Amino acid sequence: MFTGIIETLGNVVSANYDKGNLQLTIASSISSELKIDQSVAHNGICLTVVELGEGTHTVTAVEETLAKTNLGTISEGDLVNLERCMQMNGRLDGHIVQGHVDQTAECIALNELEGSWEYTFKYDTSKGNVTVEKGSICVNGISLTVVNSQDDRFSVAIIPYTYEHTNLQKVKPGSIVNLEFDIIGKYVAKMMRH
Repeated sequence: MFTGIIETLGNVVSANYDKGNLQLTIASSISSELKIDQSVAHNGICLTVVELGEGTHTVTAVEETLAKTNLGTISEGDLVNLERCMQMNGRLDGHIVQGHVDQTAECIALNELEGSWEYTFKYDTSKGNVTVEKGSICVNGISLTVVNSQDDRFSVAIIPYTYEHTNLQKVKPGSIVNLEFDIIGKYVAKMMRH
């Protein structure tokens, strides 16, 4: 379980395919503190550390993960948002995030405001996911608040700290991001359909 509060950015050192799996080696400020078999969210995707190097760690993404997330577009030199799993004696500063991406979305607008940024993302509603105004959404692993919810799109407002300390700084119109919808909202939506 995660909170959506990004600890640090990781730099993709290598992205290699082994059969249908993608092996990602990441260099980051927390890599030396990780352990083999530890769960770490990479752009909101819970992945298991399978190897450690000098200031790096390696994770494996299977075909299903690649099909449902933006990991298949990642290449050497890209930045990924990293968060270690939540400690049970810690504060839940973001919201409950499972690290299970529901689907991807496309950035369709980016407006630079005075001192902040507003991103608008469009997603496929056929999967049954919904957003609500002032509700939580996880974008590339970042816990954010929805400021404008419509049928197939939503907007989020980004403060300078979040912009500077996450890979949202690289997201532009046309970029594909990972979405994990609010767990409570998913249960309510499912109950309403039955």
